[in-house]
Amino acid sequence: MLPLGGRNLRAGTLTPITPAMSAHARKRLYIKTYGCQMNVYDSERMADVLAPLGYGLTERPADADLVVLNTCHIREKATEKVYSELGQLKRLKEARAAAGGEMTIAVAGCVAQAEGEEIMRRQPAVDLVVGPQAYHQLPELIARTHRARGERLAADFAPQTKFDALSPERRPGGVAAFLTVQEGCDKFCTFCVVPYTRGAEWSRPAEAIEAEARALAARGVREVTLLGQNVNAYAGEGGLAGLIRRLARIEGLDRIRYTTSHPRDMDQALIAAHAEVPELMPYLHLPVQAGSDRVLKAMNRAHTAGGYLRLIETIRAHRPDIAISGDFIVGFPGEREADFEATLELVREVGYAQAFSFKYSRRPGTPAAALPGQVPEAVKEARLHRLQALLEEQQGAFNAAQAGRTLPVLFEKAGRRPGQLVGRSPYLQAVHAEAPDRLIGQIIAVRVESAAAHSLAGRLEAGLEIA
Repeated sequence: MLPLGGRNLRAGTLTPITPAMSAHARKRLYIKTYGCQMNVYDSERMADVLAPLGYGLTERPADADLVVLNTCHIREKATEKVYSELGQLKRLKEARAAAGGEMTIAVAGCVAQAEGEEIMRRQPAVDLVVGPQAYHQLPELIARTHRARGERLAADFAPQTKFDALSPERRPGGVAAFLTVQEGCDKFCTFCVVPYTRGAEWSRPAEAIEAEARALAARGVREVTLLGQNVNAYAGEGGLAGLIRRLARIEGLDRIRYTTSHPRDMDQALIAAHAEVPELMPYLHLPVQAGSDRVLKAMNRAHTAGGYLRLIETIRAHRPDIAISGDFIVGFPGEREADFEATLELVREVGYAQAFSFKYSRRPGTPAAALPGQVPEAVKEARLHRLQALLEEQQGAFNAAQAGRTLPVLFEKAGRRPGQLVGRSPYLQAVHAEAPDRLIGQIIAVRVESAAAHSLAGRLEAGLEIA
């Protein structure tokens, strides 16, 4: 998953306000997204379902008629950021009311699912609370709110109902798009709130996923990232490997990725797909969380460090050039120095191209919150710095190894400098190159000339346009 934080959907990427809209329909929508790629996908779909009501995106909450905070409940700091943001929005709402206008504030996502009543208690300025399985109800709930009657909470689990209510037609913001295929989690890691906020594992029908993917391809999308809390637990016909092979047959869809995976669900069919399906990119996000069997058991991860290493070895035997990404938690309750050293040793053995690492965050209601041996904050901080230094060294080495290679790059957008485009390599690295705008959406051969900590720079190979 992506590191936690907040980001808003940019105006114009999905549903800009157009002069063709009637006067009363020129409504402005601001969405701020916290957390993972699944929340990014959900935010895009919220913009989709609100578009028929006349809502176009704006970049400033002060300009919005409707503000949606799409929240994440993984870490306590993320939750507190939501309440801080709500305090600022309350002041904007009061200022709008004083000027004779209105602002509707909605809280969506996992914090809404977990703390719906508490949100209403702590911040009465909130008009709507919508769980991750109920955002398709936003138009109806907004209408009810505007009529000053009806429910303010909609947080029940009904994933099939949600997806049935969403049109496969989307307005993608570029040539790469997220596509949710699975939701929920049955693993019950002791540190995680996802099973309580997203519910049990549930997989969308392959036919519905294919229809959405075809619609995206028809709108110019060249790359999709399949999303799920445990995406490789996808239980449709043929599993995730079968779904990938099915989507790979869609004309114009040239790249497929997926995230986030669990080692327990990395089966042989999926490993084989990495070797046999050219459209499946050589990049795998496979979180291990820790390198100590003792800590992994306390986390209820149901795998061992040795088992994870053997799995990586098998995957690399099938796809030698695959880039491995991971997640790590340091300072889990009871973690000793020897346990942390085991994590460092696992990192050295795997060699990560990219990774996300966090200090353990105590989440009320999770089993780990009640465990003895809570690690002092200063110790967690020191361990995180040591781990991140090693991970950054590995990422830098992986990037540096691309210098001199020619890579197929899918150009996605203009770069910061005039005449520059930015795209992605097969290994998910950002690649900068001097190129004309007409190449946006094309896969072009780029010779890598230099590497930085988080990106590559190169030049187009003459006559080597790939697609």
